[in-house]
Amino acid sequence: MVSQQAKDKVEKLIKEHPIFIASKSYCPYCAQTKKTIEGLTKDAYIVELDETSDGGEIQEALAELTGQKTVPNVFIGGKHIGGNSDVQQLKSNDELEDKIKAAL
Repeated sequence: MVSQQAKDKVEKLIKEHPIFIASKSYCPYCAQTKKTIEGLTKDAYIVELDETSDGGEIQEALAELTGQKTVPNVFIGGKHIGGNSDVQQLKSNDELEDKIKAAL
């Protein structure tokens, strides 16, 4: 069971940051997602779950909210995008840049 505090924190992060990425510093899929998004904007807010004391709780809250247990977990404009494959699919369809511009 995820604490209400963790849920509130996650909802606040999603709401306050047009581009929010929950990541882990050692994850190759996270690295690919960050590189792709940072190629379009430097305004992404990234939380490295393995480097923050409540990272496990944040990841659990994200899983409860989205149904996705893995990282990266990406939100653009308050909407859940998904993981790396979803980000790469948006990029290959020329939709990623438009979503980012709309969010910023």
